Amino acid sequence: MRICSYARLDERDDYLRFLKQYGVDDVVLSSTSHPDAVQRFSIENSTKPGAHWDFLDLVMVRKRCEDAGLRVIGIENPLPSCCYDQAMLGLPGRDQQIENVIITIRNMGRAGIPVYGYHWMVNQPGVTRNSWRTSLTTPGRGGSQVSSFDMEIAQHSPLFRGREYTDEEMWGNYEYFIQAVLPEAEAAGVRLALHPDDPPLEKLGGIPRLFHDFDGFKRGMDIANNSQASGLNFCLGNWTAMGTDILAAIRHFGERGQIVYGHAQGVQGTVPQFQECFLDEADCDFLAVLQAFKAVGFDSVLLPGHCPHTVYENEIGGQGFVYAVGYLKGLLKAVGC
Repeated sequence: MRICSYARLDERDDYLRFLKQYGVDDVVLSSTSHPDAVQRFSIENSTKPGAHWDFLDLVMVRKRCEDAGLRVIGIENPLPSCCYDQAMLGLPGRDQQIENVIITIRNMGRAGIPVYGYHWMVNQPGVTRNSWRTSLTTPGRGGSQVSSFDMEIAQHSPLFRGREYTDEEMWGNYEYFIQAVLPEAEAAGVRLALHPDDPPLEKLGGIPRLFHDFDGFKRGMDIANNSQASGLNFCLGNWTAMGTDILAAIRHFGERGQIVYGHAQGVQGTVPQFQECFLDEADCDFLAVLQAFKAVGFDSVLLPGHCPHTVYENEIGGQGFVYAVGYLKGLLKAVGC
């Protein structure tokens, strides 16, 4: 197991050097890695041809990371989160959005980038975060700032897309998407990695959340006929907020080779109310989790995220991130990884 980060590109690639200085060797691409993300992945362009990663962009960004000593292991869906919202909701334009995803996956295969991280969450148009929170300034340890969620507040949210959707509609839309994308991923040698719903609720803003519990993920893998091209981005923060047996879930999906990679986020509490925190004070027993990962033969990356903001913080949250990196690296040594 290894520690990973998003590949944030800047003029002098200082962030890539920053990652290498703290012993990070693997990166995942996101919109912060794309040379023209604002225009390419805008909501307005999402149902038009071209809202995808080009082969040459992938190769050039991968080479740029490699020049900094970093290995690109995957790409997570570009922001905003609505870049394939029509596909999630079964609306006109979904086929073009799916085609854009497919072209990205084909080009990833050609460029030697093996993992496509995605989710099945629909937020309001224009939201540039995949995570739905009711506060980003909740006091954490020592006066740090963390994000939090309170269903007592969220339940008053208006409908995200003008009406209530049913579970059957959302499952049908997911099956339509997977039937189109999975064969292309298999042919390209790219693995799909599904992120949990964040927050892991049954419904939010009138839209069911399919992947908020163990049964939802199991059904998702069954829809994909348990293809090895279909797996999970095992986000430990969301699994903690579910209040479920994390170690049992790791055993189930890990023994089937369905955990592609993971996110490492600290969470205190469970739905309907939780907040994020430093990893060492989380409800998740990260030592036991890493031991469980090792026992099922998981040998991929964990990406720390949603880190608390502290005093003397920089604009990209570097201190909370490197604290998480050091904590995880110590635990990995303890379990012999």
